[in-house]
This record gives sequence, structure tokens and C-alpha cells, in this order.
Amino acid sequence: MRRSPTAFTRNRTLTLPRMAALMMSGMCASVQAELDALFGALGEHGARSRAVSAQAFSKARRGLSAELFELAREHLISLAQPHIDSMRWNGLRLVAADGTRLRVGTRRGHELRADHYAFALFLPGAELTLHATLHPADGAERQMLFEALDVLQPRTDLLLLDRGYIGNTMVAALAQRDIEFCMRVDARNWKCVTAFARSGELERVVILEAPSEQDARDYELARTPSTVRLIRDVTPSGRVRVLMTSLLDGQRYPAASFGALYHQRWRVEEAFKRLKHRLRLEAVTGLDYLALQQDFGAKILADNLCTLLSDLDTSRDDAGASRPNRVYALGALKPILGACLLRIQRCLDRLAGVLEVIHQTRCRIQPSRSYPRPPRKAKPHFHLAYKLA
Repeated sequence: MRRSPTAFTRNRTLTLPRMAALMMSGMCASVQAELDALFGALGEHGARSRAVSAQAFSKARRGLSAELFELAREHLISLAQPHIDSMRWNGLRLVAADGTRLRVGTRRGHELRADHYAFALFLPGAELTLHATLHPADGAERQMLFEALDVLQPRTDLLLLDRGYIGNTMVAALAQRDIEFCMRVDARNWKCVTAFARSGELERVVILEAPSEQDARDYELARTPSTVRLIRDVTPSGRVRVLMTSLLDGQRYPAASFGALYHQRWRVEEAFKRLKHRLRLEAVTGLDYLALQQDFGAKILADNLCTLLSDLDTSRDDAGASRPNRVYALGALKPILGACLLRIQRCLDRLAGVLEVIHQTRCRIQPSRSYPRPPRKAKPHFHLAYKLA
């Protein structure tokens, strides 16, 4: 998709399909190294080739709209719908919502700021990013979720939320849209939750107060109370958590199944880790906000592509006890992914062998495995300038 009618109309080496394929392959090295690798793959011998300069790439990307990658991600999700439907939980599609802070590399005097916020809706079963947006660093995750509610399907999706999204307003908004949810709550936020935590009961159905008049006006909500179900979940380490859900049917949705259900929310955290540490999301390939938007959309699409390609083998006997090694899949597919998107036959012939090796490299799933985070005030990794290349 072009930003202007005259963009990519001249007969150039760096065409729009080549630009898009290069960025969708997940650019992790320098721009010049990525260009040399792509055009080497396009050649007959496969060796690195200097056909386009990094300056030409920087100039050409000004005509490329970041919306292209959003549309491509939506199209890819629609193509993968049968795969997504096969991983439903009691007929519901699981969707985990979360945000993460980005500290991108920039320079003084340029319009690109260092701090940003990324918000995503993630499908834990299929391991695909359904929706992703960029926000200012001073934004609130709850507001980001409100803006993304139109992406969810009423009475079909089950939204998994952490403690940062709690509140009568959020519960009322989800109930009004007929969106099922399961969220972790703290005892200090509601008196009914405090009483339930002290009671020792396994589950209890309670009625929450209607949202305030101001919140009802701001978010266009009806001021009606919400009926929810509280569930006590005890982790393998003995820690007690309180989960709140809109699924009130105890026969169809037993309380004992919600601990493993909520644990699937952690997959969105793993997705952010892959994007930030393996695909180097914070290492932007330009110095303006358009470059950040392009890299953000392209690398999320690259992660989805690698996930689908590495998960094609569904006939394995141990498929339920293991999952593909996503990090290995990214490294194995990276050298040929851009050329495969351009339908270079030599790279397409190599794809089957690469996928076979990926399917042999799997990670064993250990039920209820968790690694509690130690208390930290700073980010759990160094700033971009101190990361290893």
C-alpha cells in the first residue's frame, strides 16, 4: 500500500513487493546487511549481493504505508481461521490482552521518541497476534483495551486479563458487549472479593455495583449492576489467587479448570519477549515514527508467519505434550522467508527441508510450570545500547 499515488511507480530495483518482503522477514541485522542478504537470495548463486544501498531503502520507505502490514496480518488471520477454531476452549476462542513498554533506539533532535507503549490481543492456543497497536508512553492499558474491544467477537471470545484491567467500568463494558472474560483480581479493590478471599469458599456468585455516572457517560454504558463469579485458584506453589469471570455455569465451566485457563494468559508475555529480544523490536531501522510503525507491524507479521509455518505438522502423536521451538523457527526461516514471500523457486524448494527440521525441534510442555518474577523496579533487561548484537 502506497502513501502517495506516485510512490513506487518508477522502474526501480527496490520495488514495493521487495520492500514489503524484506520487512516481513523480520529485520534483525543492519539495513545494509538485510538488503544484501535479500538480493543475494534473489540471485542465482545465493551469495550476498550489493544491489541497493541503505540510503535508497530509507528514501523508499517514505512511500510505504504501515497499514499494509495491518491488512496483511488481518488477511493471514482469516486464512488461519480453521487452525484457530481447532484450538477453542469449550467452544470459546481465547484472547489474552496485555501491553508492554518499548524503549527504542533514537537520536537527539529526531522526532522519534524513545518511550512508547505496545498493546496486543493475542490468541494463546494458536500463538498468533490478533491485534496490535502503538500508544504514547504515558497511556493507560485499560484505555488501550477499551479502544480494542471492537476487535473481539461477542459470545464467541473469552478475554483473559491480568490485574491491571480491573474495575466496575471494565466489567460493565464487557457485559454490555456480551464479551466473556476471566481476570485476576486483588482483594483490596472490591469488598465482595475481600469477603470471598476470607471465607475459604471455592467459588461464589456476586453482584458488582453499577459504574459511576461519570464513567457511564464517558464510555456510553448503562448504569446496571453486573453479576460475576469469583473462583479461588491455588497455584502449585501454594499461592492463592482470586479469579473473576462472567461464565456463571458451574456445570459447563467447573471451577477446577480456571487455573489452567488463566495460566494461558502467559503466552502473550512470551510473544512480547520474542518480539523484543529475538526480533529486536526496539531496534528501529529508521529515525521517525513511520519507521517505528512499519517495523512494529512487519515484525508482528513475521512472528505470525513463523508460528504458522512451524505449526503445520498436526499429525504428531506428542503434539499435545510439546510445542514448536519458536525461537529456533525464527532463526531457521529468517534467511529464506523474504525470498519465499517473493516466490523465488530456489528458496521455496528449500522450505520443506527447513520445516522438517523445525518440526523435529520442539519444546516439551510441563503442566503448571511457572517461574515467579523476582521483585524489580527496572526493566528486566538492559537498555538497547547495552544489548549484545
